[in-house]
Amino acid sequence: MHSHEVKHVSNLNREHHRLNLLLTRGGWREDATVVQLPSLLEPMGIRSLTANSGEEATNVIENNTIHIALVDLSLPLRAGCTKGTPAGERILQLLRRLDSPPPTIVLRPKQANQRVAARSLARSMQEGAFTVVDRPARLETLLDALRRVLRRYYRNEWPS
Repeated sequence: MHSHEVKHVSNLNREHHRLNLLLTRGGWREDATVVQLPSLLEPMGIRSLTANSGEEATNVIENNTIHIALVDLSLPLRAGCTKGTPAGERILQLLRRLDSPPPTIVLRPKQANQRVAARSLARSMQEGAFTVVDRPARLETLLDALRRVLRRYYRNEWPS
């Protein structure tokens, strides 16, 4: 291998992850659709930064640049804690207050009725959500939402 080839290979490795996706996991931890996302997105240069609680998500946000966020409204505040108010809306608020808030895809549990669904949608949009997806989410729906985010916010190009 010539020296210019070595340099080219090392540049490829360094640029392998060009986009960070905050991937929060709340009530859908066992959902095969969402569990598939990291391995599907990795070859495209999308690094999934997974958080299983509000505390973990806060830590990820404080220590990484987030380009896109997928926030589950059912996200527990602490790992393994199913009691108490979910932390999903808190994470939306935290993301919205960043200097460069990332586009956010919100995952929400099945809603009791149309009125509750409308209120939930309105709250998510007020918190800056790009789109809201109901669980159980189909893989195609999530990938389409990610494609739309790239098209609208990044003009189909990777963030610099």
